[in-house]
Parts: sequence; C-alpha cells; structure tokens
Amino acid sequence: MIRDVTLADAAAICEIYNHYVTDTIVTFEETPVSVDQMQNRITSATASYPWLVFAQDDRVMGYAYVGEFRNRSAYRHTVECTIYLHADAVGKGIGKVLFSALLDRVRQTSIHTVVGCISLPNDPSVRLHEQFGFEQVAHFKETGYKFDQWIDVGYWQLLLV
Repeated sequence: MIRDVTLADAAAICEIYNHYVTDTIVTFEETPVSVDQMQNRITSATASYPWLVFAQDDRVMGYAYVGEFRNRSAYRHTVECTIYLHADAVGKGIGKVLFSALLDRVRQTSIHTVVGCISLPNDPSVRLHEQFGFEQVAHFKETGYKFDQWIDVGYWQLLLV
C-alpha cells in the first residue's frame, strides 16, 4: 500500500535510511539520523512536496519523496527525487511501484523537471531512473569521499512536458 508519510513513520524510515548511511555509498551522510531529525525532515519536506511510503502489513518497506533542487527562485519548477528501500524489499518491484506513484503525484503539480542524483556505481538506481525516462545529463568524478574512497556522482533528468 502506498500512502503519504506521517511523523509516526520516522523510526521505520530511520531504520531504512541509516543502513544506507552506515553501510553504503548511496548517501553521502556519514552519521546516522535520529528519529527527531527525521521527523524534522519530514515536516519540512512535506510542507511543499510529496513524500510517500510503501507499507506492507503495517511495515514501511520503502519511501520516496521530492524536494527542493536549489534554493534560488528560478529553480522553483525543478525538484530532486529520492527513493530508499528496506533491504528486505530490494528486487521485489516495490521500488518501481513506489517511484511510479511519486512521479504521478509530481505530475499533478507545477513541477517541470525532476532530477535524480546518484552516487556511482549504483546500477539498480540507474536502471530504475532510466525505466521512467530519466536521461543522464552529468557525471562528476570524485565528488564525495566516504569509506576512504572517492565517489563519483551522476545526475539524471526527467522533463515532465
């Protein structure tokens, strides 16, 4: 079931997200996020943008949202998308269903462009974005440093016209 996020989802979202923080290069955050911090992020993000969760038997298995791409006013019709899945949900089609629902919701707004920022390598995320028509528009080499290694970042873009 896909639904809007609530503050009560913060602990489950932290469980999902903090795995990526501590064990992967998917996010450039290096310190786990507390439930209070996540609740603040949810409150801030949902004031202007959609944030969806995929729940199965009342368990959050993934979440996806869009947020501000840049804070200058001319960027107001562009957002950055984010999706994270629980380790138990990877490879089961949940990401595709959740991402589709998010993009459907974004299409109901005045958003013109959706940007995906992907740390590389990350073939599953690249495939997911490209399944929905995103095209790679940039590749920045050695942009982040985590786990004693330099990490590249790619940008994928979808025009909602």
